[in-house]
Amino acid sequence: MTRPLRIGVLGCADIARRRMLPAMAGSPDVEPAAVASRSAATARETARPFGCRPVHGYHVLLARDDIDAVYIPLPAALHEQWTERALHAGKHVLAEKPLTLDAERTRALARLAARHGLVLMENVMFVHHAQHRTVRELVEQGAIGRLHSLRATFAVPRLPPGNIRLRADLGGGALWDTGVYPVRAALYFLGGDLRVTGATLTSDPDHAVDIAGTALLHSPRRVTAQLAFGLDHGYRSTYELWGSEGRITVDRAFTPPADHRPQVRLERATMTEYLPLEADDQVTNTLAAFAHAVRTHSTTDPASLHQADLLQTIRHQAVRL
Repeated sequence: MTRPLRIGVLGCADIARRRMLPAMAGSPDVEPAAVASRSAATARETARPFGCRPVHGYHVLLARDDIDAVYIPLPAALHEQWTERALHAGKHVLAEKPLTLDAERTRALARLAARHGLVLMENVMFVHHAQHRTVRELVEQGAIGRLHSLRATFAVPRLPPGNIRLRADLGGGALWDTGVYPVRAALYFLGGDLRVTGATLTSDPDHAVDIAGTALLHSPRRVTAQLAFGLDHGYRSTYELWGSEGRITVDRAFTPPADHRPQVRLERATMTEYLPLEADDQVTNTLAAFAHAVRTHSTTDPASLHQADLLQTIRHQAVRL
């Protein structure tokens, strides 16, 4: 495939309107071909600024033959259902995180995609930002000596009542929403053989979801990861790698805007350096990676499967507070 990948969007969520559709419209690798909604008016309103076709009904979009792939920004509890339908309809899928709320169902979807020769990709965008590749290279080069531990935190202020991330029936809660980020950061830097040592989940008295959580992971190489996440906090988006000779810290780690110029803090002995990096657009990079995966017939990233296992284990093992 040499032309841009034609993408249909299932749903008009904020992330689709605010970040993904504008990036699709400006990308040489993909084009926004259609937007589907349960409301014809909402579909028209969302599609108009991007010059794509409004479609009334998700199933109608999946039946179109001028769509190569779909992007699914629906609530977490609906990802599995519509990903499976899209794969059966012969469409490649870029779905918001988490792919499902069950590790075995995530693996089943990956197997289904492979059987149909289709790409299934989870939309974890921060791993496509160049700053993390730079940090990983610093660690591999021994900039902080032998790596001992990672700390990662992603938390956001309290959400308004009725927000889908506070609804248990839609797959809400801190673990599925903000917890994905520190878990994936641990996998990115420490590898796929991490195990859960312990965890906590704090319940929200006003909603049947967890509003905060922590997890302690370890690897066979005796490296640990301390993770924290939440939906009722002062905003924080950061990770720190601590080694035998120093530390690397990255702020605004997970959702930086495209014009943000990162500074990596490197501390060694009595000196601290701030390493300025170029701005990078992780949304555009993610779309390029998705299009490349389609062109090269890639299978589902194993990191998404490891992530599903860790999230499920954290949920099952957590002490409830």
